[in-house]
Amino acid sequence: MALNIVAILPVRVRVLAGVILLGLVTAGCGYNAIPTLEERARAQWSEVQNQYQRRTDLIPNLVATVQGYAKQEKDVLIAVVEARAKATQVRIDASQLTDPEKLKQFQDAQGQLSGALGRLLAVSENYPDLKSNQNFLALQSQLEGTENRIAVSRRDYIEAVREYNTSLRTLPTMLWAMTAFRSSQPMAAFTATEGSQTPPAVKF
Repeated sequence: MALNIVAILPVRVRVLAGVILLGLVTAGCGYNAIPTLEERARAQWSEVQNQYQRRTDLIPNLVATVQGYAKQEKDVLIAVVEARAKATQVRIDASQLTDPEKLKQFQDAQGQLSGALGRLLAVSENYPDLKSNQNFLALQSQLEGTENRIAVSRRDYIEAVREYNTSLRTLPTMLWAMTAFRSSQPMAAFTATEGSQTPPAVKF
């Protein structure tokens, strides 16, 4: 009787029922986990880039402000400008996140910029008028907030990559990684560098 009822159902209804059933089965067996975690990791990477871009955008105003008070610090100012230029040239899109070397190049460029920026900020100690400048103080506050956001976004990206990479190596999602998602590769995460456990000090 049940077979007769299925047989008389319109084809569209049977196809729709089959799609719904397939969706329920695949959702319950981890099929959706890999693409979901991959997209989450890519979204977290976008946030990392967003926060680094925010820092990059602050630098020209900071350099101009310091230059107004400390023109003799030419070498330091040039180093920051050059490091900023290099950091903006090293870009990674989501399709390159599986390449550890690309991520290392990005991380190294940002690390060089952090070092140059730290030297620029240290210069302010020699210029009391600069330290009390309202524009400089506002930039200081924005930079401190941005460094904290960078640290948080990097942490969230690392966690998203860990979850995604784990899904490629554990059951039941590993079965899908070997069949339906064979093109999905582990993503690279940031590697620890000396002093990277804490955001750069930008106190004045």
